[in-house]
Amino acid sequence: MAHTKLVKTLEGACLPRPPVWIMRQAGRYLPEYRKLRTQAKDFVGFCLNPEMAAEATMQPLRRFNLDAAILFADILLIPMAFGMNLRFVPGEGPKLDPVAPGDDLDPYRQAWSLDKLSNIGETVSRVRAELDPETALIGFAGSPWTVATYMVEGQGSRDKWNTRLWAWQNPESFDALLRLIEQATVEYLIMQVKAGAQVLKLFDSWADNLPPVLFERVIITPTRRIITALREQGITCPIIGFPRGCGGLIKSYAADTGCTAIGLDQSQSAQSVDQLLPKNFPVQGNLDNAVLCAGTDQLELEIERIIEDFSGRPHVFNLGHGITPLTPIAHMERLVKAVQGQ
Repeated sequence: MAHTKLVKTLEGACLPRPPVWIMRQAGRYLPEYRKLRTQAKDFVGFCLNPEMAAEATMQPLRRFNLDAAILFADILLIPMAFGMNLRFVPGEGPKLDPVAPGDDLDPYRQAWSLDKLSNIGETVSRVRAELDPETALIGFAGSPWTVATYMVEGQGSRDKWNTRLWAWQNPESFDALLRLIEQATVEYLIMQVKAGAQVLKLFDSWADNLPPVLFERVIITPTRRIITALREQGITCPIIGFPRGCGGLIKSYAADTGCTAIGLDQSQSAQSVDQLLPKNFPVQGNLDNAVLCAGTDQLELEIERIIEDFSGRPHVFNLGHGITPLTPIAHMERLVKAVQGQ
């Protein structure tokens, strides 16, 4: 494996300045992305077009001296490959026809085929061929709980009511749904690594506000099963877990899932992390994306504070969540320069 700055850090190195990449760095804040997006009929088609998706992945690397590219795709491509009707509604986000507790999951199992996502593997190969050897390529998937939440709610949901209700009322059938997602996710991630991804990330964007016993069942256990399966299949690359909003539960997440590093949201302080995680455990984060968008004098101050606060452990600089479409490009330029000490 190429030992890029990102990989070195995730393997435990404390570098003088942390490597930097930004969640959603390929996206709507870039005019070249918006222009490219108009060439696709819809967002799903955009993601499944290797030429366009590779171009979107590379665009931020041409503007900014970032240490990693992240595959341009979407966490809901797996439900789409289950045969679900995935569509993206302007101003509202992703929509699915919801799965309910009494529904038969066999049609999803029968519909699943990794071949439906083979274009994603081609995108990874195209990007890896174009990237500088010193720049890492990150592959990713949604974690089972977050993907299940979209499948059950039919859209994003802050309270995740229907999903939580199902998980409590019928844990056996809900676990069957999680396992369905797990198995597809393992296949999908192995494909990405074989195509050239050097780091993997599991996004659990809806991991917030869960009681510890449910967090153990629906976040930690499925994540551990995925990572265990990947390791058993010979996947040795670093794996970043991102249980957004989980607070102090990162302690059990880090101890029990087998992840290599944890992505931190902006609510988590270095002081609390030092109390919860082993000293040498790598972390990623965690600038507030609103500070980046605002671009006041606080931007550089916050960047330096975060770098200093996490200087005692392996640290990858990133946001606490994805960059917003309204963020000026100049603010991203300031961020990259500040992180790199320019």
